[in-house]
Amino acid sequence: MKFDIDAVDGSARACTIKTTHSTIKTPIFMPVGTSATVKALDSEDMRHILDTRIILANTYHLYLRPGDDTIKKMGGLHNFTKYDRSFLTDSGGFQAFSLSDISRPDDEGILFRSHIDGSKHYFTPSKVLDIQYNLGSDIMMILDDLVALPATKERIALSIDRTTRWAHESITYHRFKQSQGVGLHQNIFAIIQGGVDLDFRKKSAESLCAMDFDGFAIGGLSVGEANQAMYDTVEFTTPLMPKNKPRYLMGVGTPEDLVENIERGVDMFDCVMPTRNARNGTLFTSFGKINIKSARFKQDNDPIDPNCDCYTCSRYSRAYLNHLYRAKELTYFRLASIHNLHYYLKLVDEAREAILAGEFGAFKRDFYNKRA
Repeated sequence: MKFDIDAVDGSARACTIKTTHSTIKTPIFMPVGTSATVKALDSEDMRHILDTRIILANTYHLYLRPGDDTIKKMGGLHNFTKYDRSFLTDSGGFQAFSLSDISRPDDEGILFRSHIDGSKHYFTPSKVLDIQYNLGSDIMMILDDLVALPATKERIALSIDRTTRWAHESITYHRFKQSQGVGLHQNIFAIIQGGVDLDFRKKSAESLCAMDFDGFAIGGLSVGEANQAMYDTVEFTTPLMPKNKPRYLMGVGTPEDLVENIERGVDMFDCVMPTRNARNGTLFTSFGKINIKSARFKQDNDPIDPNCDCYTCSRYSRAYLNHLYRAKELTYFRLASIHNLHYYLKLVDEAREAILAGEFGAFKRDFYNKRA
């Protein structure tokens, strides 16, 4: 991985990440392709219509189905999906958190039951990396111990201790595997934990950032805390992270969350929100959200957003999208998902241009003024 800082405006950064498969201009939003596909879209949509440079896939889900061995035999994620740009794969730590009724962490890893057939599996730091070597992703996330908020100080302290220990095991194992010729073109990111307790965040960040990872993520946020607490935690944590490596805020979030956290120095984001909301009828626009299933759009000939130049807005009306949604036509999911992802990708691209011009403050004010 090659990483360059192109411009800084306050704490906001415009950077360039080069992996084996693509050049990524940050700030960047990564569409979520949990099962090696962004729901309702294919690789041609991602490359030629949305021009994405990186998408996220999930280690836990792909391990269970179709199996990482199968994906390796198919030539890895890039050949399997025909998406020839970058993949980031999450470690499965969040799935252990979200499926807490069928998972149990201990000091060595995470025991869980498959949500598909109930079979038992055990993820350790090395096991998670072995799966991701088979997947062939460009950026691999290490196993971490994520806790819901609010949580006791004792549970957060345990989370940090486990995450730090697992990080040391992960980086040691990864460098060993690379010495054997495995994962030579794959990068490894650590995940800072600590809830919204700033002392814990400092401890976690200092422990992890002392290790030779290719990038660092802020995890354990947007899991029940207030938005301002999340923003305050990010603002405190980013200065503790290396300036010369990517900063990734995991699982966040709304358009407002992106703008606020770009201002606080974050480079990379992912979230299911744009595609999940699209499927449920909520579409993002420069002036806020609209619910396309509303009867008021039944005879509305305007595009979703008159200021949007996406594939969907360039061709179809609100009335048509309203009809497709109400008729339960599958085409709706594709057109709505394209629009919402285009909105997110254009938002971070405009933020980048503002940082390059030294005008991020004006960009942020304009963003909120349009929504007012």
